Amino acid sequence: MSHFQLNKDLPNHPDIVRMETDGFIENPFAGTDYFGDEIHVGDPIVEIEGEVILGSNLELYLINVLFAEFKYAE
Repeated sequence: MSHFQLNKDLPNHPDIVRMETDGFIENPFAGTDYFGDEIHVGDPIVEIEGEVILGSNLELYLINVLFAEFKYAE
Protein backbone atom coordinates (compact mmCIF):
# COMPACT_ATOMS: atom_id res chain seq x y z
CA MET A 1 0.00 0.00 0.00
CA SER A 2 1.35 3.41 -0.94
CA HIS A 3 1.80 6.02 1.76
CA PHE A 4 1.71 8.80 -0.83
CA GLN A 5 -1.58 10.65 -1.13
CA LEU A 6 -2.34 13.21 -3.79
CA ASN A 7 -3.75 16.41 -2.37
CA LYS A 8 -6.59 17.18 -4.75
CA ASP A 9 -7.00 20.67 -3.24
CA LEU A 10 -3.65 21.86 -4.63
CA PRO A 11 -3.82 23.95 -7.82
CA ASN A 12 -2.15 22.61 -10.96
CA HIS A 13 1.23 24.01 -11.93
CA PRO A 14 0.84 26.87 -14.48
CA ASP A 15 2.85 24.96 -17.11
CA ILE A 16 0.50 21.97 -16.78
CA VAL A 17 -2.56 24.20 -17.08
CA ARG A 18 -1.05 25.86 -20.20
CA MET A 19 -0.34 22.47 -21.79
CA GLU A 20 -3.87 21.27 -21.04
CA THR A 21 -5.27 24.45 -22.61
CA ASP A 22 -2.90 25.09 -25.52
CA GLY A 23 -1.31 21.69 -26.14
CA PHE A 24 2.34 20.78 -25.85
CA ILE A 25 4.79 23.64 -25.94
CA GLU A 26 6.84 23.81 -29.16
CA ASN A 27 9.77 26.00 -29.97
CA PRO A 28 8.86 28.88 -32.29
CA PHE A 29 8.67 28.11 -36.00
CA ALA A 30 11.82 29.21 -37.87
CA GLY A 31 11.03 28.12 -41.44
CA THR A 32 11.30 25.05 -43.64
CA ASP A 33 14.26 23.15 -45.02
CA TYR A 34 15.09 22.03 -48.57
CA PHE A 35 12.58 19.16 -48.29
CA GLY A 36 9.79 21.33 -46.85
CA ASP A 37 10.12 19.99 -43.30
CA GLU A 38 9.45 22.43 -40.47
CA ILE A 39 12.41 23.92 -38.65
CA HIS A 40 11.92 25.21 -35.11
CA VAL A 41 14.21 27.43 -33.08
CA GLY A 42 16.96 25.24 -31.62
CA ASP A 43 16.80 22.53 -34.32
CA PRO A 44 20.17 21.51 -35.80
CA ILE A 45 20.53 22.70 -39.40
CA VAL A 46 23.21 22.61 -42.09
CA GLU A 47 23.70 25.22 -44.80
CA ILE A 48 25.14 24.00 -48.11
CA GLU A 49 25.49 26.44 -50.99
CA GLY A 50 22.59 28.57 -49.76
CA GLU A 51 20.27 25.64 -49.03
CA VAL A 52 19.10 25.01 -45.46
CA ILE A 53 18.81 21.35 -44.47
CA LEU A 54 17.42 20.04 -41.21
CA GLY A 55 20.09 17.96 -39.48
CA SER A 56 17.93 14.84 -39.61
CA ASN A 57 17.64 15.26 -43.41
CA LEU A 58 21.35 15.68 -44.08
CA GLU A 59 21.98 12.11 -45.26
CA LEU A 60 18.94 12.30 -47.54
CA TYR A 61 20.24 15.55 -49.04
CA LEU A 62 23.75 14.20 -49.54
CA ILE A 63 22.47 11.09 -51.34
CA ASN A 64 19.64 12.56 -53.42
CA VAL A 65 20.95 16.02 -54.24
CA LEU A 66 24.74 15.79 -54.12
CA PHE A 67 24.80 12.10 -55.18
CA ALA A 68 27.07 11.13 -52.28
CA GLU A 69 27.73 7.42 -51.85
CA PHE A 70 28.06 5.98 -48.37
CA LYS A 71 30.42 3.00 -48.23
CA TYR A 72 32.32 0.88 -45.75
CA ALA A 73 36.10 1.02 -45.69
CA GLU A 74 37.79 -2.09 -47.02
